[in-house]
This record gives sequence, C-alpha cells and structure tokens, in this order.
Amino acid sequence: MLSMILSALIGLPVAVQEPAPQSPVIVATGRAVVKRAPDVAFVTMTVESRAKGPRDAQRQNADAMASVIKRMGELGTSKDALQTIGLTLHEDMDTTNGRRVSRGFVARNSVEVRIDDIARTGEIADAGVAAGAASIGGIRFDTKGRAAAEREALRLAVAEARARAEAMAAGAGRSLDRILKVEEGAGARPPIPLQRTTAMRFEAVTIVEPGLIELEAEVTLTASMK
Repeated sequence: MLSMILSALIGLPVAVQEPAPQSPVIVATGRAVVKRAPDVAFVTMTVESRAKGPRDAQRQNADAMASVIKRMGELGTSKDALQTIGLTLHEDMDTTNGRRVSRGFVARNSVEVRIDDIARTGEIADAGVAAGAASIGGIRFDTKGRAAAEREALRLAVAEARARAEAMAAGAGRSLDRILKVEEGAGARPPIPLQRTTAMRFEAVTIVEPGLIELEAEVTLTASMK
C-alpha cells in the first residue's frame, strides 16, 4: 500500500495485483459402524442396610459388603476388578399427622465388578445376591479391543466421506484435488451394546446374553476441486 501511494505521488504507474483465484472446495460427511463381540462385562452390586442409628446402619452395611467382596474373591475376581461407585447414608423420614417422623437410617454401598469371562456374568450376579447384595443393576458390556475398533470405524468413515466427496465432485463435472481437512464429527458415540436378549431371572443361573458392541464414527472431510 505504501509503495502504491509513493508511486502515485511521484507520477509513476501503479501496478494493481489481482487476488489469486481460490480453488472451489467441497465438504462431505462419512459415517461408519463397527460391531464387535464383547469380551468383558461390568455388573453393579448394591448392598442396603437399615437401622435406628447411623452407626449401626453403616456397620451393618460394611459387614454385608464385606461378605459380597469375599464371595467375589472366592469366585476368582481380582481386587483390581472391584471398584466402589457409590456410598450413601441418610435418615429416612416419614410424615405422620403433619409431623416428620424418623424411620431410621439407610446405608447403601455400590460396587462395580469387572467380569473378564462374560460367560460367568449370570453366575457372578447370582453369587452377589446370595452373599447379601440387595440389587443388581448397571450391567454393561465392552471390548478390550475398543481402541482398535474405534480406529477402524474412523478409517471407514473417512473412506466413506471421500467416496461421497468424489461422487459430488463428479456430479459437478470436476474431480478432487487435495484433502484440506478431516474432522471427527460430534456424532461419534461411545460403544453401544446391541443386546439380543437379556433375561435376568434368579433361578438356577441368571441368563445374560451380551449381544454385540457397536462403535460408531463420523467425520467431516473438506477437499479442494479441480
């Protein structure tokens, strides 16, 4: 700009530079789903205790959970496969004739158990109930090869996005030049268990069908055209 002003002041011709034309771009999205058979299960076991005083409720709850933990160890569950995910103690109140009356204290302790042999999921769930667990919930399945499966889903999603971009470019009478940017979409989701059937019945052995794990990836691809 300064050179143009000086040239105008001294009477020299001014050279105007035209902006370089930009290549047209195309944006395409790709989505892929990879399914894997799960090889690990997680079961949440909860112990609940009631007593008139908080200390008694907590002590009874600790004893009950100790029995559950001991039983898990007897079944071959390692300590690193057990994780406490909830611990609560509260006073249970009721209303009688317009007055709040205490019904004692309730203590709850929840532990998540990782089961590396998913064929034993029902057996271990039953054993937890027999040992003192008041409820079983939060059963979920996963795969130890999740990282590799996620990368595979991303690779397939990028390939799908590129194929769509090539198709759109061809429809416009052009072809792809360079891939400018690839972004993982917000639509990517964590693994989703696709359960065929899950029957929880406390008879001989609880039947649990893990089904398949679905891993989804979504990407957005930006490319220039020529």
